Amino acid sequence: VQLQACGGGLVQAGGSLRLSCAASARRLNAYVMGWFRQAPGKEREFVAAIKWSDTSTYYPDSMKGRFTISRDSANTVFLQMNSLKPEDTAVYYCAATGRGFTITTVTAAGRYDYWGRGTLVTVSS
Repeated sequence: VQLQACGGGLVQAGGSLRLSCAASARRLNAYVMGWFRQAPGKEREFVAAIKWSDTSTYYPDSMKGRFTISRDSANTVFLQMNSLKPEDTAVYYCAATGRGFTITTVTAAGRYDYWGRGTLVTVSS
């Protein structure tokens, strides 16, 4: 699976951004797609996940309400980010795992086998 994320940039606090991740794979239905982020000096943090086959989603409580993961009918996963805060500043990564859709699997970066290059999101105060 090859992943390519884009859509990052500079935005003021309170603003919105939509990240995209184009995936190339023979059977996307076999995968769960996730978004993670990593701020300077911090560990990679789980943001959201979507099961390609039935669009089930999962968010940690800290991301609920402001972040929405979705996919189109082709090969792209999106992360809509609203009401952005300076603490959302990070490099955002999309990833794919074929290990199933459980909380343990989708929230752990180590369970993802494929990663795209990150896209930088900077939120100014």
